[in-house]
Amino acid sequence: MTSPTRPTTGPGLDWRARLNAPLLIGGALVLLITGMALLSLVWTPHPPMKVLSTPAYQTPNAEYWLGTDRFRRDVFTQIILGSRTTLYVGVVAVGVAALVGVPLGVLAAMAPRWFAGLVMRGNDILLAFPALLLAIMFAAIYGGSTRVAMVAIGIATIPNFARITRSGALSVLSSDYVLAARAAGRGPLAIATRHVLPNLTGLVIVQASVSFAIAILAEAALAYLGLGTPTGQPSWGRMLFEAQSTLRSAPHLALIPGAAIALAVLGFNLLGDGLRDALDPQLASR
Repeated sequence: MTSPTRPTTGPGLDWRARLNAPLLIGGALVLLITGMALLSLVWTPHPPMKVLSTPAYQTPNAEYWLGTDRFRRDVFTQIILGSRTTLYVGVVAVGVAALVGVPLGVLAAMAPRWFAGLVMRGNDILLAFPALLLAIMFAAIYGGSTRVAMVAIGIATIPNFARITRSGALSVLSSDYVLAARAAGRGPLAIATRHVLPNLTGLVIVQASVSFAIAILAEAALAYLGLGTPTGQPSWGRMLFEAQSTLRSAPHLALIPGAAIALAVLGFNLLGDGLRDALDPQLASR
């Protein structure tokens, strides 16, 4: 007996009917940041680390769209390059968290109760350390760098993926088609790969979007504290750190990277909310 995998979002889902304002706005902001990062691979308005002949602290003008900083570098170029660092940290941190947290959550849902309890208590202990605190601890031990920051942020985010995956997996395992698969003689591995994981795709995508926003904030905070992205590598948090001494004389040097961080976090949060609504089976069935 073969039981088909239940569709995550319900039969006959029309994506055009599921589009919503948070999904569209968040998607547009994420595409904008991604486009900036991709653009920086082939073009920047000025050489990234070149000291320009123009005076420092220029306000936005026709030649330098966002002005220049105290090192006489083009701020717009730094913003474009900073988007690449932001996405890099987010992708690696969320990837580490998902690759560890999702299998761990499925295993906790399908394993004996004592093992599930052990896994979830370990998750509770790790949840006591916020991403920023854990990253600061890692930076103090291994030194501040982008690699250390994204690994620490990824480890701190593992419990979020494990908890939401276990909750979704328990719901799937109690369904009739999984009971039918068990009656047909399918083993735990086949049930996990053919029935549980495909039905958790929506939950994982939404959690990844939200975790991406958390990773962006944590990386910016670490760079601002001097424990993340090192000096010389463009980063929005590093730009905020360098601009704190000129808040009165050149406030745009802090407002511009601050706005970039806020828009990036807003974009991923809105994208997560929009995806949650679009992938909700109850909404899909209406």
